[in-house]
Amino acid sequence: MTATTERGLGSAEAAARRPPGGNRLPEPPAPSPVRLLVAQLVHFFALLLWAAAGLAVVGGLPQLGIAIVVVVVLNGVFAFVQEYRADRAADALRSLVPHRVTVVRDGLRQQIDAVDLVVGDLVLLEAGDRLAADVQVVDVHGLRVDESTLTGESEPVAKERGEPAFAGCFVVEGEGAATVTAVGRDTRLASIALMTRTVERARTPLSRELHRVVRTVTALAIGLGLACFAAGFLLGLPAGDGFLFAVGVTVALVPEGLLPTVTLSLARGAQLLARDKALVRRLESVETLGSTTFICTDKTGTLTQNRMAVVEVWAPAGTVAVHGIGYEPTAQLDGSPRAVDAAREVARAAAVCSTGRIERTGAAWQAVGDPMEAALDAFAQRLGVPGTATGAPAGVRRFAFDPRRRRMSVWVDGVLSVKGAPDSVLARCTGPADAGGVAAGMAARGLRVLAVARRPGPLPDDADADEAEQELELLGIVGLEDPPRPGVREALADCRRAGISVAMITGDSGATGRAIAEEVGLWREDAVVVEGADLPESPDELGTLLDRDGVVVCRVAPEDKLRIAQALQARGHVVGMTGDGVNDGPALRAADIGVAMGAGGTDVARQAADLVLLDDHFATIVIAVRQGRATFANIRRFLTYHLTDNVAELAPFLVFSLTGGGIPLALGVLQVLAIDIATDLLPALALGAEPASPHVLDGPPPRRRLLDGRLLRRALGVLGPAEATVAMTAFLVVLVSGGWTYGAAADAALLATASGAAFTAVVLGQLANAFACRSGTRPAWRLDWRSNRLLLGAVAIEVLVLAAMLLAPPVADLLGMSPPPLLGLLVAAAAIPAVLAADGLHKGLAAVLRGRRAAVS
Repeated sequence: MTATTERGLGSAEAAARRPPGGNRLPEPPAPSPVRLLVAQLVHFFALLLWAAAGLAVVGGLPQLGIAIVVVVVLNGVFAFVQEYRADRAADALRSLVPHRVTVVRDGLRQQIDAVDLVVGDLVLLEAGDRLAADVQVVDVHGLRVDESTLTGESEPVAKERGEPAFAGCFVVEGEGAATVTAVGRDTRLASIALMTRTVERARTPLSRELHRVVRTVTALAIGLGLACFAAGFLLGLPAGDGFLFAVGVTVALVPEGLLPTVTLSLARGAQLLARDKALVRRLESVETLGSTTFICTDKTGTLTQNRMAVVEVWAPAGTVAVHGIGYEPTAQLDGSPRAVDAAREVARAAAVCSTGRIERTGAAWQAVGDPMEAALDAFAQRLGVPGTATGAPAGVRRFAFDPRRRRMSVWVDGVLSVKGAPDSVLARCTGPADAGGVAAGMAARGLRVLAVARRPGPLPDDADADEAEQELELLGIVGLEDPPRPGVREALADCRRAGISVAMITGDSGATGRAIAEEVGLWREDAVVVEGADLPESPDELGTLLDRDGVVVCRVAPEDKLRIAQALQARGHVVGMTGDGVNDGPALRAADIGVAMGAGGTDVARQAADLVLLDDHFATIVIAVRQGRATFANIRRFLTYHLTDNVAELAPFLVFSLTGGGIPLALGVLQVLAIDIATDLLPALALGAEPASPHVLDGPPPRRRLLDGRLLRRALGVLGPAEATVAMTAFLVVLVSGGWTYGAAADAALLATASGAAFTAVVLGQLANAFACRSGTRPAWRLDWRSNRLLLGAVAIEVLVLAAMLLAPPVADLLGMSPPPLLGLLVAAAAIPAVLAADGLHKGLAAVLRGRRAAVS
C-alpha cells in the first residue's frame, strides 16, 4: 500500500484496491422461509401428532388422520407467521454505514458511495458524520467521536493525530481528516457481527418444559395404548379391534389442542406486551420473562432518561437551583438575585464553550449533538443568555477538549472562556478555597460536575492551550444530572419482591455508576463496584463475584457482557440482558432474554434481542416479567384443563378393553378429536387470557415444572375421574333404560343416543372444568367472573357447538352419535356440579393440609 498524501489516492489506484464486493459487511446466510416453516412442522410434539395421524389412517379412520394433519399444519403456519423475523444482525450493521462519504481523490474533494471506499483513501470528517470504515486520524481540529455503539462508553472520545476511529461511530464535534485502514469484513464492526452470529441462542425454559411434557405424554400414551391392546387381546378382543382401540387410546391421551393453545396464548401475551411498549421477537420469550432470576441492565437511557440538564450552579455569590423540564429553554430559578446574576455569567461562559444546542422539533425540544453540551445551551437560554453553539465570530480561537488537560477553552471578543473537570480548571484559577469542596459534594450526589472560568485580555497568536489557560477567574461550578426515569425505583423494588437480582452493566465510570445506583435504589449494602478490566477470567469466580443483587460493573467490553451472561447462566440463573449498541449483540443473543432499546438503540441490538423496549424504560421490563409469570400460570391452567379431558376421553377405551367388549365403546376416536379441537379449544384459549394475579410478583420465579405432581394429582386424580364417572354413568343409564344388558350387542340407534349422552357429559364437564382451572387455590364460585369475560363467551360458544354437533344430522352421523333422551341429558348435566364439587373439596383439603404444615413449621 502506498502512503496517502494530501492529494489522496488516484482514481486508478483506488479502483485497483477495491476489494470484491466493495466496502460491505459480510452477509449471514439468509434463513430459508421454507426451512423455518418446516421446523415448525417437525418438532417433537408435531411429530407425535403426525404419528397419531398415520396410526389413524392405518386403523381405518382417514377422517381422523386428516383432521390431525390440519391441526398440525395450521398451528405450524401460525407459529411461522408470528416468528418469521429475519435474524440478520449483519443486515442491520450495514445500515450503520453511510451511503455517501467525502474523500480526497486526485487532489479534489468529492463525494463517493461508501461501498467504493478503499484502504488508503483520505476521508474528510466533520460533526454529524458516521464513519464508513476503520480509519487513522491524520489531521484534527477539536475532533471528538462517539464510540458508544462499540464500547458502551457514553462520553465522546477526543481524537489525536495518529489515533484510530472505527466504522459505525459518530463524529460529534470538530473536524479532521483520516486515512482508511480497513473496510468491509476487516473492520472492527464486522468482527462484532461475526461474534453475534456465532453465539447460539439459549434454549428457553418453556421450550425445555414443553419438550418434557411431550415426552411424558408420549410415554403415557404409547404405554397405555399397548396395555389396552394387550388387555383386549387377552380378554378375547379381535386383533384388528384391539389395534383400533390402541390408536384411540393414543389419540385420547395426546392433547391435540395443547400446541395451538400454547402458541395462541404466547401470541396474546406478546400483543399485551406490545400495548405496554414491549415488542416480542420470539414467542417463547413471553414465558421466559416470567422465569427470569437475574437482570443485567444498562444505566444510560434505561435507568436514567439520557437527558442531561443543569440542576445546580454554585458561584462565589451563592447557589442557584435550576428546575426545568427536559431541554426546554425555560426553568424556575431558586436563588438570591445576586446569585442568579452570577449564575448568568457562568452560563454565558459555558455557552461560548458549548458545541451542542437545543432545537424545537414539533412540540418538543431535542438535543442536537452531545447531550451534555446541549444541556449547557439550554442552561444559557434558561438564564436569558443567547447560545453561541451554532457559530462564533470570525476572530474566535478554540482549544478543543483534551483528555489529558480535561478542559477546553474558547477565546472570543477579548475573553477566554474555559470549562472542564473541576480539578483541572481549579488548579489554574484564583478564587474561593472552598470551590473544590463544593465540586466534590456535587459529585458525591451523583451529578456530573464542570468548573467554568474566564480570563479577559489579549491572546498571542502563537499561544497554545497551556499558555492561554493561566491565571483564570473562577466563575462557578455547574452540576448536571441525567435524571432517573420515573418509576425506576418502584420497578427495582418490584424486582426484589419478585426474587430477581439486578446488576448495572455500564460503560461509564464506577463512581458514576454507583451514584446512579444509589439514587435509583439499586445499591445494596453487600454490593460491589467492579471494573471490566478486573473481572475474573474463571467463569466460576466471575459467577460467584456477580451473583448478588445491586452489583455495578463498569467500563465493560463486548466480551465482558457475554461472559457475564454465560457465567450467571452456569450458576442456574435465567438471565435477562439489556443493551442498545453494536457491542451488545453477542450478549443479547446468548442471554435467556435479550432486551434491546427500541427508541435509542441500534438495529443490531434489536435484531439480536428477544424483546425490544419501545420506550427504553426499565419499568417496562418489570411489566414484561409480570406478563411472563401470568403466561406461565395460564399455560399450567390449560394444561390441567387438557389433561382432565384426557381422563374422560380415555375412560371409555379402558372400560371397553377391560371388559373385553362387554360394555360398548362410549366414545369413538372422531368424537375424542371433536372434543379436543371443536369444543375444548376456545375455553382453553380463554384460560390463556386469565389476568395476572395481584400477587404474581410476590416471591421468586416459579421453579416448579409445567407438569408436576400437584398438577397431575389434580387433573388425573380429581377433576378427570369426576368428569369420566359422570360421562360413563350417562352412557350406561341411557343404554340400560333402552333395554340393553351387559354383554349383549347394543342396538345402533340406542348406542348412538347413549354415546351422545356421554359426549354431552364430557363437554359440560369441561365447561365446569374451565371455571375450576381459573385458580389453583380458590373454588370457582369464589372468583370474580367479570375478570375474565372471554371465558364466559367461550363456554357459551362451546354450548352452541355442542348443540350443533348433536342436532346437525351430517355432523352427528359422522361422529356416530345422536341427541340423548331427557334422562341422559339430566345425568350428563350433573357433570357440572360434580366437577365443581370435586374441585372445591380438593382445594379445601389442600388448604387444611397447608395450614397444618405451616403450624408445624
